[in-house]
Amino acid sequence: MALLRPIDADAVPRFSSGNGVSPREEAEALDAYSRVVTHVAETLLPSVASLRVMRRVPGGRRAEGAGSAIAMTPDGFLLTSAHVVNAVDGGTAAFVDGRELDFEIVGTDVLSDLAVLRVTAPDLRPAEFGDADRLRVGQLVVAVGNPLGFAGSVTAGVVSALGRSLPTRAGTTTRFVENVIQTDVALNPGNSGGALADGSARVVGVATAVAGVGLGLAVPVNDTTARIIGALMTDGRFRRSFLGVAGGPRPLPPRLAREVGRRGGVEVVQVVEGSPAARGGLRGEDIILEVDGVPVEDMGDLQRLMGGDMIGKRVEVRVFRGGSVMTLGISPVELPP
Repeated sequence: MALLRPIDADAVPRFSSGNGVSPREEAEALDAYSRVVTHVAETLLPSVASLRVMRRVPGGRRAEGAGSAIAMTPDGFLLTSAHVVNAVDGGTAAFVDGRELDFEIVGTDVLSDLAVLRVTAPDLRPAEFGDADRLRVGQLVVAVGNPLGFAGSVTAGVVSALGRSLPTRAGTTTRFVENVIQTDVALNPGNSGGALADGSARVVGVATAVAGVGLGLAVPVNDTTARIIGALMTDGRFRRSFLGVAGGPRPLPPRLAREVGRRGGVEVVQVVEGSPAARGGLRGEDIILEVDGVPVEDMGDLQRLMGGDMIGKRVEVRVFRGGSVMTLGISPVELPP
């Protein structure tokens, strides 16, 4: 009868999942993932409201849709997407603690797809906001919102891409929201206005659009959007200046590129009749190199400069025209709301 011998641990086969990671390491990674998502959910769920938006009609109000909103301050300011509350008269915000509060619209900015609401509540649990400019492709992000009316839903995924542009339109004005976050987090109607958070439960984006299966977009929370949100809270609107050009990026001739120290500018494709650009002498096929001493290489650069501080200010616009560089003086006006 053979005697049983102690098993040599080194002789035991080690199975892997085929990617060089042992089952134990894989389990630990999955457990860490769960801990992060659970932490974000527990932290943010009390700060995200389910919105029911209403429109006034003869005899009362009629439900017009749903969305989500993020508590920003303990005294009742909420952040959401402009398209959720555009052209409605108010509605209710429901929280996971059972409170259902009427909200009023403080301000909307369709061109950034952001809006600020207010509820009467002295003790909301505000979310912590982060900086989307620090995100990296592949980073874990978690969405908290109310997709398809299912309140308090949490989904997770990764940042798929950064630096995307989202076209927005107000009347005849079209702009692009810059540095939009692309993610594979499951987003559905009702998520709009909800939180996209990093692994530390800091809100880095506001869910804005479902671009396809496994493709969601969020307006970033960064210095640019923080200024817009602040203006909406205090003034109810965000003022922008208007130059009156349409254009696109254009590579510079090699000699000019060496002279100015960069490779591109913005070629003027169209000048709006009667606009500040037209009055200042800008023409089609001009290549804009600088505005007020700041280099521009694409329309995003130009848009970022057209803030409220440019309204009525005479600025120097440096352009390349017909083989030479010249400077024009242009005074932007306020873009109508």
